[in-house]
Amino acid sequence: MTRDARSGCRKEPCREAGETEFRPDRRLSRAQRLTQSRHFAEAYRQGHRHVGRYMVLWVRHAEDGALRLGVVASRRVGKAVQRARAKRRLREAYRRNRHRFNGTCDVILVARSAILSADWLGVERELLALAERARLVSMTHE
Repeated sequence: MTRDARSGCRKEPCREAGETEFRPDRRLSRAQRLTQSRHFAEAYRQGHRHVGRYMVLWVRHAEDGALRLGVVASRRVGKAVQRARAKRRLREAYRRNRHRFNGTCDVILVARSAILSADWLGVERELLALAERARLVSMTHE
């Protein structure tokens, strides 16, 4: 396995395409997630947010920023099962599209209750639209 210089993602051989081609490793390891409450508080204090129908995207600018992900679902989203589902959907949308993101900042996604009834394509589209507004991704190449 090798690492991609631009995104920092590991690359692994693509079995469908043959052993000569590589695809990005899209796993979301512990090191690629925000876990400390002070990082969340710092992002909220900086105030760089972009609001959508299904989520709110917060950007944390810091020296140690590395496109790490933090996910939040408050009790307004629903009971524990609904909150867990909302967080899983946000993590998966980010994990599938992380290779499109650029920058040296961290991302926090806050779930809104509408995400529970949203179709999957709508969740992914909104994430990319909010990321484009935050200048974390450029949609011109796709």
